[in-house]
This record gives sequence, C-alpha cells and structure tokens, in this order.
Amino acid sequence: MKDSLKPGLSATTRFEVDRERTIDFMGEAARVYATPMLVRDLEIACRNLLLEHLDAGEDSVGTRVEIDHIGATLLGMAVELTVRVAEVNGRAVVFEVEGSDAVEPIVRGRHARFVVDVAKTGQRLAAKAAKARAG
Repeated sequence: MKDSLKPGLSATTRFEVDRERTIDFMGEAARVYATPMLVRDLEIACRNLLLEHLDAGEDSVGTRVEIDHIGATLLGMAVELTVRVAEVNGRAVVFEVEGSDAVEPIVRGRHARFVVDVAKTGQRLAAKAAKARAG
C-alpha cells in the first residue's frame, strides 16, 4: 500500500439505475434499485478508490457491509454514491458510505475491505480448492 492511503480520502460515483440493477418481483411499476446491487455498487466504488493507493500486485476484498437502504430509487433515476476512507488499520480499511438519488438520500453505512497480495491469495485459494476436491 502506498503512504497516500489515509482517512479522509473520498470518491463519488454517478450512474443511472438500469434494468439490471432493479428488482422484478413486484411488477414493472415497482422496479427499484435492488439492495444486493446497491451493495455491489458500493463495493466497486470502495475498491476503485483503494486501487489508486495500492501497489502493483495488490487488490482488496470485502469483509463487512453494514448499510441502511433508506430510499427507493426508480428505474432510470440518477444515483450518486460517495465513499470515504474512515479508518486504515494495517491492511484493513473501513469506509463510510452514503448515497442519494435526485429526490432523497437512499443509503448510509459502512463497508470494510482488506488489502491482499493477489499472488498469495491465488495460492491460498488453489490450496483450498485442492482440499475441497480431496475431501
């Protein structure tokens, strides 16, 4: 990790809620931003911010998500997600996250990620896969 990774860093992501990001189980009139897709978008936003401050061969994995999805965002509405580094404790990084659509706030919470060495993680996963095949 680079020395530039410090609390206070932030990034904002803007996009339109497309069909892929919505629920479908309440009919077309109730197509709203699905919570699992919101979590995915928050994780991507946090990872992208981290990538700017990681060394070659490093990446990050999510370890905890705590959000309140407080507003329904309709299909086609614009969303703005802001992620801010709240804590850096070794390789553990905690973000404060928030977001809104054009009408109201839609999410607030925290997300934790852990910085990993990609090669070592690959080796560890290969070893686990071998154990799973054997057992």
